[in-house]
Amino acid sequence: MIIEDHPEYREIVGMTLGRESDLEIVSEFGTAERALRSFNSMRVPVIPDIVLLDLNLPGMDGLKALNILSDELPETKVIMLTQSDDESDVLKAIMLGASGYLLKSSTASQLVEGIRTVVSGGASLDSNIAGYVLSMLKSKLPKEDFDNLLSAREHEILILLAEGLVKKEIANQLNIGVTTVVTHVSNIYIKLDVNNAPAAIAAAFHKGILSV
Repeated sequence: MIIEDHPEYREIVGMTLGRESDLEIVSEFGTAERALRSFNSMRVPVIPDIVLLDLNLPGMDGLKALNILSDELPETKVIMLTQSDDESDVLKAIMLGASGYLLKSSTASQLVEGIRTVVSGGASLDSNIAGYVLSMLKSKLPKEDFDNLLSAREHEILILLAEGLVKKEIANQLNIGVTTVVTHVSNIYIKLDVNNAPAAIAAAFHKGILSV
């Protein structure tokens, strides 16, 4: 599903995803209110796996919509697709449960790769914003003593997640199985009480487990 108020950009995204045999746009809306009403009235033909959500929408903004979508469609993952590279917007979106944050300046291949990463259980942060988001988390959030919360291997994997690697890449770099990485990542999420990689990274900086 696409929630984006500019029809020209919706068309561009539609053309990009339409070239991929494994991706399909099931519905699109110009406002968050219309999208949410469609769920409430059961007029959406298919519950989407992914919602591409703009931040600056007329009426209800993307962050408020994200909060509602997370409650009403817990199995649906949301990727913010926006022009805003403001640090506070990124942090708020991650804390509200966004599984990805991509800028509209992303290339077609970056958008497709980001969607597939999220579908496969990963998280996608635009490379242009990931670095300063992590720096901001370090500088603005209080440090606590959680040195023994994660095992050495979990800490190692968390660092690689923060560097933007997906599970398969982590497995190759550490010379371990992907299933083993999945298990460690699940344990990291449980210990940090989060649901995805961006939130895990944010929580780790908050707790002082990671540092810049």
